[in-house]
Order: sequence, then C-alpha cells, then structure tokens
Amino acid sequence: MITRLSRLFILLLLLSMVVSARAAAPNEKKPNVLFLAVDDMKDWVNCLGGYEGRVYTPNMDRLAAGGTLFRNAYCVSPVCAPSRAAILTGQRPSTTGLYGNGHWLLPNYPDVVTLPAHFRKNGYHVVGAGKIFHHTAGNHPPNQWDDFLPLRFRNDPWFRSAKLNYPWSASGPAPAGFPFSQVPGLPHENDWGSLKIPAADYDDALTAAYAVQFLARPQAKPFFLAAGFFRPHLPWYVPRKHFDQYPLDSIVLPKTRDHDLDDVPPAGQKLAAARRADFKKIRQAGRWKQAIQAYLASISYADAQLGRVLAALENSPHARNTVIVLWSDHGWHLGEKQHWHKSTLWEEATHVPLIITAPGFPNGACTRPVSLLDLYPTLNELCHLKAVAALEGNSLVPLLRDPQTSWDPPALTEFQRGNAAVRSERYRYIRYRDGSEELYDHQVDPHEWKNIAMDGKHANIIQDLRKWLPTQWAPSAPTKSTFDFNPTTFTWTHKKTGKTISGR
Repeated sequence: MITRLSRLFILLLLLSMVVSARAAAPNEKKPNVLFLAVDDMKDWVNCLGGYEGRVYTPNMDRLAAGGTLFRNAYCVSPVCAPSRAAILTGQRPSTTGLYGNGHWLLPNYPDVVTLPAHFRKNGYHVVGAGKIFHHTAGNHPPNQWDDFLPLRFRNDPWFRSAKLNYPWSASGPAPAGFPFSQVPGLPHENDWGSLKIPAADYDDALTAAYAVQFLARPQAKPFFLAAGFFRPHLPWYVPRKHFDQYPLDSIVLPKTRDHDLDDVPPAGQKLAAARRADFKKIRQAGRWKQAIQAYLASISYADAQLGRVLAALENSPHARNTVIVLWSDHGWHLGEKQHWHKSTLWEEATHVPLIITAPGFPNGACTRPVSLLDLYPTLNELCHLKAVAALEGNSLVPLLRDPQTSWDPPALTEFQRGNAAVRSERYRYIRYRDGSEELYDHQVDPHEWKNIAMDGKHANIIQDLRKWLPTQWAPSAPTKSTFDFNPTTFTWTHKKTGKTISGR
C-alpha cells in the first residue's frame, strides 16, 4: 500500500527527472551553426542606414528582422588577417602579435584551437567554403575542416596581374579592356566592372552553391557550416545587373570636409595617408560616383548570394535548429576623412554589420557596443560547448535574451602595435602608439569631424575609456615572408630554422 509520503516521494522523483531531462536536452541535440562572413562590408546595409541613398540588401534586412541586429558592432582590427585571426581564435592582436596582413595565423600558431577546430573537437561536422581565414591561399588547411572549398580566384584578372602563380588561380592573359575602372594609374586591385563569364562562375556564386548543396543533404551530426563571401572586397567585379540597380544619377557621395584632418594628430594622419593617392586619382578622373556604384553593386551581389544560402536553410530540415551568424571583418572608407580603403581606427573602417539569430531567442535590435571578438564565446554558449579559458571576448547571449540589458564593456579595435580605439555607445576614443589622442561625440558628431580630445571638460570621459586599452602589446609575430608555403602539401617551412609546419 502506497502511503501519502511515498506518493510525495515518487512525485518529487518524477519532477526531478523531468527537470534533469530538460537541462540535458540542449546537450543531447546541439544546434547547428551557419557562419556567414562578408569581406570589407561597411555599414552601408539598408537595415543599418549607413548609406544616405537607397541600398538593396533585402536578404540581410530579412535576416535582421528575424534575429538580433547589433547596430553598434565593431571589428577587432580594420584589416583582414588580424581581424579574422582574432575572431577565429578569440584572442586580440595585442595578445597574439598578429597585427597586419603579413601576419598569417597558422604558421605562427599551429596549435591554437580555432573556432571551427573547437566545434570539430566537440562532435560537429565542420565544413566551409570561400574566405574564412586569411590569406585564402595558405590559411584554410585541411586539419581545421572535415571539408572545405577555398576561394580560388579562378576568373579574376587582377589575380593574374598580381602574378602570385598559385596552381588553382586564373591563368592566361587579362581580358580586353583590363583594368576596367578607366582611372589612370590606379593599382590593379582597385578595379571594378563585370566579367564576361556566366553569373554561376563567379567565385562567390561557387561558395553559395557549396553551402546550398550541403544544406540540401540530411546530416547525421550537428554541423558548423561556414560560407565566406569575398565581395565587396576589391576588386569590385560583379554581374552587370547589380550595377544597373544603382543608376549614376542616384548615387549619393559621402559627406567630406576639405580640412577634416587638421585636428587629427600626425599618427592618425599617417594611417589615413597610406591610400589617399587612390582617392585622388579616382576624383581626378571624375570616377568617384562610378566607384561608389561599384561598391554598392558588390554589396547587393553579396546580399544575393547570402539570400541563396538562407533560402536553402529555410527549405531544409535544419531550419528550426540552426544558429545563424552574419558578420563582416571590417568596414571601408570611400572618401570619408579624405581616405580610401580600410586601415584606420575611425568609424568608417571599424563599424560592421552583425546579425545573430538563434532558436528560442526573440528578435530585436541592440545598440550596445559589441565586438566581433565576442563571436567565439557567444557560439560556445549557444551550442552548450565546454568553456575555453583563452577567450578574451564576452558572450552576447545576455543581449540576445534582452537587447536592452545593461552592458559595461565597450568595443575595442586595435591596429598595428600600440594603436587602439575604444567605442562606447556615445563616444569613440583613439590613442596612438606615441600617446596622441582623438575623441569624438557621436551624439552630435556622427561624421567624426571634430576631435574634442584636447578639450579639458572631457577629461573624465577619456579617463574612463582609457582604462579599456591593452596594458601590454605582444611583439609582432613573424611575417609570411619568414616562411615558404607549399600549397600542394599544405606546409610552411621557416626559411632560417628549416622547421616545417603541416596543415594536414
């Protein structure tokens, strides 16, 4: 005969079993991850409003509406290699010494547990295509992936002109009319136009096709699928229909000031001067609007490829159990602050699109300043994986639950050794290696035209932001010129020591 006490004990036991089962459920069925990267895409996305004209990004807009749009997301470094190395290792350039595009991640840190390797170690099927690591030639080794289709530049004539001679690249003479920009003296990479090839043969179309085909297949294990799109990185080669979306008479040029840099310290002016000659040549040739048109066309082209992948996910059995992350490695200047290219610590080069959708989380927009360094710990928590002690970012899961929750850390961006910017929700503070400073109040100065760092009434603000700067800067890592890379065997050999590092 079951007593009342026995019934109570059985009820409590059943309740504890249910609670335990619910707690264990996330680990039993881990979510998939769709990791979407775009290269050199600034905040000229419709849902971010960075461009003052009309920009066609319907797929990114739809993704933002169904997830969390981070309106104040910033890169870790405003150039490809250190930005991607930081995202994929969860460690800052000041920690690793990977400060520039000459610093390749894997020859210097072959034992680091990267984001894809971490998911692979935790039972995920890890695949990808396009550009995720940098550089495309030597930093997508097989030991990071179960399968990967690298970006090959099969058709880009600029790759032929660079004479890098990788076995998979484009070959033969450049097409008639190359370079197409009609700007005399412009470097071959800074070109734009349409290639006379089928739309399906563009490299980014091949990356999208890889992801679409993968998503159409049943998967026995949870997967981590990375798709890295090269556009709007230079050169701006996309099908003509995307140029046609932006008639020249509709192009809105960025707002600039002739003497904008007069209050910028010499260290900041030096960074901005690196590619100013390109901007000068474009303006002298009367092709500024055409260049803006090409960049916008490349954004819309990237959006179209993202749309193919997102549609494939929506039509797949994986749609309800997949975390989606869309990010860009850094922004881009198109004449703002008299600069053309990236490689500055100002807003234009550091502000990026970031959208995250996760099953069971509400949609919304977040204005808290966040960093792409936060992606590794965020995915780690969303997928219920073991914590990684070396990660320096912060999980964004609290902001996914409530985009308006309190958030203390600002976004930190580093460029070259000793230079950094701190971005709070209102201010941007920059400190250069020589101790010179800039401060901008985005509430009244969104274009960063007035450096108020020398105004004594802002001393407390500078003091508060300064405390987030790195206290130590690692020595610069050996550059790629230190190694001989064999793309056939995927090995790097140190030229002086003869030590060989395998990526297989």
